[in-house]
This record gives sequence, C-alpha cells and structure tokens, in this order.
Amino acid sequence: MTRLVVGPFNRVEGDLEVTLYVAGGVVRSARVNSPLFRGFERILEGRDPLDALVFVPRICGICSVSQSSAAAQALASAAGVTPPPNGRIAANLILAAENLADHLTHFYLFVMPDFARDAYRDRRWHGHTHARFRAVEGEATRELLPARAAFLELMGFLAGRWPHTGSVQPGGTAQPVQAAQRLRMIARLTAFRNFLESTLFGDSLEAIDALDGAAALDAWRGRGDRGDFRRFLAIAEDLDLARLGRASDCFVSAGNYPQASGRHFAAGVYDGALHRFDPSAITEDLTSAWMSSPEAVEHPARGTTEPDADKPGAYTWCKAPRWNGRVVEAGAIARQVVDGHPLIRDLVAAQGGNVASRVVARLLEIARVVPAMERWARELVPGEPYCHSAPMPADAEAVGMVESARGTLGHWLTVRGGRIERYQIVAPTTWNFSPRDRHGTPGALEQALVGTPVAPGERVPVAVQHVVRSFDPCMVCTVH
Repeated sequence: MTRLVVGPFNRVEGDLEVTLYVAGGVVRSARVNSPLFRGFERILEGRDPLDALVFVPRICGICSVSQSSAAAQALASAAGVTPPPNGRIAANLILAAENLADHLTHFYLFVMPDFARDAYRDRRWHGHTHARFRAVEGEATRELLPARAAFLELMGFLAGRWPHTGSVQPGGTAQPVQAAQRLRMIARLTAFRNFLESTLFGDSLEAIDALDGAAALDAWRGRGDRGDFRRFLAIAEDLDLARLGRASDCFVSAGNYPQASGRHFAAGVYDGALHRFDPSAITEDLTSAWMSSPEAVEHPARGTTEPDADKPGAYTWCKAPRWNGRVVEAGAIARQVVDGHPLIRDLVAAQGGNVASRVVARLLEIARVVPAMERWARELVPGEPYCHSAPMPADAEAVGMVESARGTLGHWLTVRGGRIERYQIVAPTTWNFSPRDRHGTPGALEQALVGTPVAPGERVPVAVQHVVRSFDPCMVCTVH
C-alpha cells in the first residue's frame, strides 16, 4: 500500500492536508488533517459576553455573518430577547446574501475550473469548458464577479459592510432600512435573478425548484442547451461524478432562516427517515485531535479547547463531532434533504451524497432562496423597530445554531459572573472533515475518499480534489 500526502489544496479556504493510503489504483483509507490552530474559543474566555459579536465574525472572512448570527442567537437566548419582525427579516436577508454569494463563488471559481484542467483535454466538452471556466481568465469569471458584487450591495443596505459587520445583534439588527433603500434592495434582487436565470440556469428559478426527481432533472437538461448548470450536469454525467465521494448518507441540519413560526428550512437529521434534531445529542470526540481533556467525549456545552500538540495517536487539530454517536454530513445537501425537497431526496435515495448531488443541492438552494429573499424584502416595514434590547444576565447558558453555506454551525455559551466562562464552536467543516473517533470510525470526508481513483504518477489526484471540493471546506472555521 502506498502512502500519499496531498496538500496544501488550491481554491480551498485555509490549510488542509490529506493522507491517502492507495492500493490497486484507488484510495483504501484516508486521514484528514486541519493543521492550523487559532484558538478563538480560548480568546473569548473572561470577556464580556457581547464581545463575542466583535470577535467571532473574524473567525472567517467568507462566512463572518454566519458566525455573527450564531453568536447573536446564543446571546439572545441568554438574555431572553426576541427580535421584532423587521429585525428577524433583515437578519435572514443578511445571512441569505452571504450564503448565496458563497454558493455562487464555489460553483464558478472553485468547482468548474477543475474541469478546465489539462487532465480532461481529451473530453469532448473540454474546449468550451476551458474557455469559459479556466481559473482567473475564463469568460464566466468576467460575468460572475460584477453580478456577485452587485448582489452583495445588499450588505451595505442591511449591515453597513461585509465581512465582519456589527449590525447583527441579539435583539435584531442595528441598521434600519428606509423606504428608498428597500426599493433599491428589491432592484438588486431582480438583477440577481436575471443573472441566475439567463446565465446559471437558463430557466426560471421556479422551474428549477419544481424539479421533483432525477428523471425530471434529466428531462429538463434535455430540453435546452442554455445555462452553466446544464454544462455541469453534462460533465457530471460524462465523468460519472455521482459515483464519487459518497460518505455516511446521514445528514444534519439545524434549520435556517427563522420565521414568525418555525424556520424557512426545517431542522432534522435524515438517514432515509427523518429524525428530530436535538442539540443535546451532539458530542465532540477528542480521541484523534491534538486536544487534551479529562473526558474523551464532551458535549460542546461542557467542552474545552486545550491544545496538546504531542498527544499520541492524534493527527489533526479538528475534533470529531457526532450526533447520537453517528457520523453526519452537513451542507446544502443536508438542508435540502432534511427539508424534504423531492429532487434531493431522490438523488440521495439513488446514490447518496456524492460530488454531483452536493453541487446540485447548492444550486437548487440558490433557486429556492432568492424568491424567499424577494418576499422578505417586501415584508420589511420602514419606520418600524429593527432591534429590541435586554440586559445580559450575570449567569447564563445558551446555544445559537444557524446554517451557514457549508452547513450546521453551533455556538455554545456559558456566562458566569458577567463574563464568558466557556465558549465552544462546532463549524460545518468540523462535522465534515472530522477525524476518527474513539471507535475508529472515520469522519465524512475520510469515508467519502475511500474508493476514489488515483492514476499512476498522480501526486495531487484530480478525483480527490473533486471530492474534497464538493464539501466546500472552510478550514479556518474548522479549528478556532
């Protein structure tokens, strides 16, 4: 058996190293290392609880709003404050804008350039793919970046700036939207819809949302030749990407975008049947992490972040989150399968979570969320409150959970004597790129890499890159 160490990866946020054990031209086992320790959880200890709103957005410059939102929800729970309708809607719009910008960036700048590589030059689709999607220079980049920039102007109206906005607060949002700004937001959303329908999908968002299974997706692709989504589907079929990157087929979602009642996307755990999502069932296993603790398995509310770089048997800074002891996968595919969308349920039933179905789920989520954003923007009432305030108690325990673009994000907060005693974070890539637990069970990516082909002489196998990138990892969030 050959040992192959791959890393660092290009077009991945942060540092990642993967050790592959290869025999017979395929990966037999893998170990995933998150090599960067940052320690935000320790930085927060002893500080005023509201300081979390300043520090946690700086965990990441890509999903900073997600971190802010989880912290704000934890602080709101601790203080017993509920945002007014305007504040709830504005917070949803801010988070949705970040998530969709992330999905779009991932597709155009991370996923599609992989197919423009010389490794695929003998494929019939390579010439056009190279011209359109090659890194930096492809024609799609010139179309994407202005559309993305105009879409993210929503952050200016709603949050003042992005990343690292301070607008998201426990009681709502700090920046009210006036009537003229609301009209400009709606215009930006209309322009974004036009880009998506003309360039990405070649069809209406509602038509994409209406796809109710794999057969409907295949039929839709055959009815036209417009749109980059169809180009991806053709490539995915030719490369059989649906057979690449299958993990545990158990998916977790905390639910997203709070409404007056419930959440726009439902919470749950799906493994062929839907289970109730219970945060108390979450644990973190420290067996393979360079972390020390009196307990090998901890609930995040009682968790610790004590580095131990010399720990025997450990191979990563990443802990191993589990739900009821099970390996679960987080991300857009988890949100959509938990929410019950028939297309993703059908794809998962057929071949589980894989490279193709993860990309399809992200693009489907764009098509589903933009119409909701249009509706939410119209529901804002200028002149009505955007934020409620409440004093922070001297002692409290709380959790805030949201769905970032990459999946389930949780912040656990303990306040004692008016100061943060403990702050623990479980990020989406912590779920997906977790190491082996005390039972020796590999995490989601480690499972997904098994069976991935490695061609003779490949030092950075292209198929391995497809699998890794299908999870859209954010390594700087993985270890705080």
